[in-house]
Amino acid sequence: MQLFCFSNNQIVPINEAGVPVTDLLVQRGYGIFDFLRVAKDKPLFIDAHLDRFFHSAEVMRLSIPQTREDIKNIVKELIQKNNLDYSGIRMIIAGGDAPDGYTIEHPHLIVIQAPLAEPSLHLPEIGIKLATYNYQRQISEVKSTDYLMAIWLQPWMKEQGADDILYHHDGLIRECPRSNFFFVTDQNLLVTSKNQMLKGITRKNIMEVCKSYGIPFEERDVFMEELKTAKEAFITSSTKRIIPVHQIDQTKYQADYTSSIARKIYDLLVGLE
Repeated sequence: MQLFCFSNNQIVPINEAGVPVTDLLVQRGYGIFDFLRVAKDKPLFIDAHLDRFFHSAEVMRLSIPQTREDIKNIVKELIQKNNLDYSGIRMIIAGGDAPDGYTIEHPHLIVIQAPLAEPSLHLPEIGIKLATYNYQRQISEVKSTDYLMAIWLQPWMKEQGADDILYHHDGLIRECPRSNFFFVTDQNLLVTSKNQMLKGITRKNIMEVCKSYGIPFEERDVFMEELKTAKEAFITSSTKRIIPVHQIDQTKYQADYTSSIARKIYDLLVGLE
């Protein structure tokens, strides 16, 4: 199946697209991106994703040649041209062609659409295991293309028998490499980290759902020790919505996910789409 993308200021077959070897994205890994799901012909929560995309670009000193409406139109054209039932859209700002390999010159937009498995309408019943690792992402408010630590840790993660990694630093929980982290206290209070992490779109939607439906929650510093007394835990992302966590390091959670807070929020998130 021939898929199309946006590259070099035009819609082209994806196998004809390319990035110059002198681009900062290639030479230094300097760039940002954002990723959103598409259900049929509907780009989900695109305005929230564009808010974060433009914020990331500003913080990283990367100018975006296109306006928000330009990007929306590019996304719309790709959706129509590729005609995928369910997919993901990746928007990238590459650092630009830099002959000296170090200076930001002319950042440029790349938009890629690819098939994506549709998430279930129901919360997964089987949870995952997280292994904690002491690490603080640099410029953590930005969704950058830097996943060096996460990829480097993959063999170590598998040695721990874990499915994903949970970063912490100075005794505080931060985030997973590609998702946010939530837990429920023994008082049924939903808690998520507030500082030094990327604030995901699903995370934002969960907090809005909690406000709308009166679900008690706090956005604050989360201490490592709190994980030992949590009733349940889960991670969130745009592609999976919510994934239950059944174990973090040696601490296990026995929550009944058929009647958990995670289940309740999951059902409400499905309704937003």
